[in-house]
Amino acid sequence: MLPPHRWFWVLIVLAAGAAGLLYNFIFAAGASPLAGLTYGLCMGVAVLAFDRGLILAGLQARIRRWPAWAYVPAAEAAYVLMIAAGCALGGAVVWALGLTTDDLSTATRLTPRVLAYSLGVSAMLVFVIRMRDLIGGEVFVNFMIGRYHRPVEEERIFLFLDVVGSTAFAEAHGDLRAQEYLGAVFAALAEPVRRHSGSVDDYIGDLAMITWPMDRGLADAKCVSCLFAVLDRIEADAEAWKVRFGTVPRLRAALHGGPVVTAEVGVDRHKIAYFGDAVNVTSRIEALCRPLGVGILISQDLLDRLGSLPADIRARSLGSHALRGRGAPQAVSTLERGPAVAEAANNTSAAPLKVARAR
Repeated sequence: MLPPHRWFWVLIVLAAGAAGLLYNFIFAAGASPLAGLTYGLCMGVAVLAFDRGLILAGLQARIRRWPAWAYVPAAEAAYVLMIAAGCALGGAVVWALGLTTDDLSTATRLTPRVLAYSLGVSAMLVFVIRMRDLIGGEVFVNFMIGRYHRPVEEERIFLFLDVVGSTAFAEAHGDLRAQEYLGAVFAALAEPVRRHSGSVDDYIGDLAMITWPMDRGLADAKCVSCLFAVLDRIEADAEAWKVRFGTVPRLRAALHGGPVVTAEVGVDRHKIAYFGDAVNVTSRIEALCRPLGVGILISQDLLDRLGSLPADIRARSLGSHALRGRGAPQAVSTLERGPAVAEAANNTSAAPLKVARAR
């Protein structure tokens, strides 16, 4: 079973193929549906591969830094190039499979009508992708299906990741450089979160809020594995961080879960928001990291529901503590690499995992 974010890309590619089929029925009276499908798939894949940075990533990154008056025509020219390449590939496949009576030169030629149609379809698909990127994959799907038009009671796991030292970084390097730094840190979260079936639902200053439906986050302790995957990724790129920003990001993390009410709120600007004690408790637990001198805290409630942790992770109880605005004390634990893993790391001269201890 494909994870949700991969289903999105499957549907986008199928939409490109369907656009090719539609073109064949509109302009060729359905003479060769397979040819239309092939052209649509090839051109769609070429455009999407460029848009996602899978091909010509350096060119894309370069033109995105240009001012709008230069970026717009440059981006349009790049998409035309991708459409032409996709048309050539599609034409070659169609000709090789005998799906057309045209010769190879005619089959691979990009006509003005095909170009105009393809640019229109590409614009719509890229717009959908940009909207998904802007609000998050899972949130986008929930908006489309209207899941939270009415408030829904559900259980979710929350992971709060706070970038330590961001205020000091801004004071030393300026707000623009600090924004670039935070943007890079948040970008580093994306792949581990997707891999562990989570959703980055919000950014609050220098804090990222990642969530899972309870069952999904508990399965194979995905919420815990995701946290350590994020830390491992940052640690693995430590030298690159030092070169680019002069420092390696440090994070404080809090994990908790429980019942919440999820609803779509807003009038001019809509947002899916979570209401309930679980959100507040996660925030309070994150605030405990500093006085307790640890970088990771997990509530005992969530730890009990997890049952077992990943083989290389162990929990160390830190007792019960009063949380601001909450009557009953909350039992918390910190998560650490297990002794066996630490020993293996020493034998291979691996760098120890670093977690935040101060802002």
